[in-house]
Amino acid sequence: MTQEHLDVLIVGAGISGIGSAYHLQEQCPGKRYAILEGRDSIGGTWDLFRYPGIRSDSDMFTLGFSFHPWKEAKAIADGPSILRYLKQTAQAYGIDRHIRFQHKVIAASWSSAEAKWTVDVERGPDREKARLTCNFLYSCSGYYRYDAGYTPDFPGASQFEGQLIHPQQWPENLDYAGKRVVVIGSGATAVTLVPSMADEAAHVTMLQRSPSYVLSLPAEDPIANALRRLLPEQMAHGAARLKNVLLSMLIYQVCRRRPEFAKRIIRKYVARALPPGYPVDTHFKPTYNPWEQRLCLVPNNDLFKAIRKGRASVETDHVESFTATGIQLKSGKHLDADIIVSATGLQLIAMGGVKISVDGQAVDLSKRFSYKGVMLSGVPNAAASIGYTNASWTLRADLISRYVCRLLNHMDKHSYQVCTPVNTDNSMPELPLLDLTSGYVQRAAAMFPKQGGKAPWQLKQNYFLDLLSLSFGALEDDALRYEREPAQAQPLREAA
Repeated sequence: MTQEHLDVLIVGAGISGIGSAYHLQEQCPGKRYAILEGRDSIGGTWDLFRYPGIRSDSDMFTLGFSFHPWKEAKAIADGPSILRYLKQTAQAYGIDRHIRFQHKVIAASWSSAEAKWTVDVERGPDREKARLTCNFLYSCSGYYRYDAGYTPDFPGASQFEGQLIHPQQWPENLDYAGKRVVVIGSGATAVTLVPSMADEAAHVTMLQRSPSYVLSLPAEDPIANALRRLLPEQMAHGAARLKNVLLSMLIYQVCRRRPEFAKRIIRKYVARALPPGYPVDTHFKPTYNPWEQRLCLVPNNDLFKAIRKGRASVETDHVESFTATGIQLKSGKHLDADIIVSATGLQLIAMGGVKISVDGQAVDLSKRFSYKGVMLSGVPNAAASIGYTNASWTLRADLISRYVCRLLNHMDKHSYQVCTPVNTDNSMPELPLLDLTSGYVQRAAAMFPKQGGKAPWQLKQNYFLDLLSLSFGALEDDALRYEREPAQAQPLREAA
């Protein structure tokens, strides 16, 4: 069977895949590439989620691409606007012509003897099996499962006579007008759903086991909009992007270095936005420090406005069991509901669930270290795009794509066929790759690669340090092994 061969295979046509394709075209114009997308449409997250009010919790000057300015007035944008932007970007740069839809990558196996990847794919509605080969494999599929979100095993859920919905599988044309809705959760999805549904529903209750930190920002960025009136488009976009990078880094550093001060400031603004006498500490005082979990962003105080109007409320309690007509809480209170939304998080999955093997040996991702947050120890010619947990995803995805292109050009210049990160330090501690205490992260932490305690195995949640390392750092160091000729299949000698 004749197998198609490409220089680079990108897995995923979401925001990371589109960005990586652009940089590949610009920096490595001689490389032949394709984007394999398991679904039948572009956009990844922004096409998958269809629940009311779906929006970014990062501003579009940093979540958007550095090379394609965001032109709309709102910096905190809704999902449909972001999806339009991604489609326009892919079309404007001819990236859409490289996307192969309904191509789900199942497995990828590396051959040292041939110095290439063999990629097994299921394509089309009949899931026909196909196979491609490539020199370099670039995973841009994010880190959560697209086919299912996380829903706890709620006691008595089968008794509930209304609709039980997870936001990841939102029913088309769901009618919630005049109905009582309970949204279980306190994260970004919950604080988005509650005010979005409150205008039409009879009442919306956000039921949380414990509170999250919630910050409000203007939906429109007045400084960015002023810059756009004064400066050329690309210059204004760059200035707004830099301003927002600095602002997000400042907020993060204050939260981590001065948590008590940050708590006081956040509480002050939350209390000001809520009705007088509202029990702020009951419903909006978390037990953890700011940025140990992601902060929830609400544009223009929309969540607090819904509470002030009486259209929404918050209950901080535990579920005793579902009943036919709602939820019985452990406090003894009963929440009546026609619709229950389980905004209880994601199921994380490493490398999109693709089975990776090297020279016939299955790769246990949980036993590998992440090199600069880009490549994996003992895995040749492969990279994965993992964005920031404390800032916009695209900021880091952009740096990773630039690094991959630098690496490919460096390999061509020196006639290298293979590049493999190798860890030989037996004493290096294993640390979680993702540094959040959120439930969805902790549930999957054991399945993900690890980071080390020092460079180049340490993952920095700092844009400017990553900029120095990934855009200007050396491409040859003690942790990278380059080869000019295909090697005989043999296990890499790595630290145990």
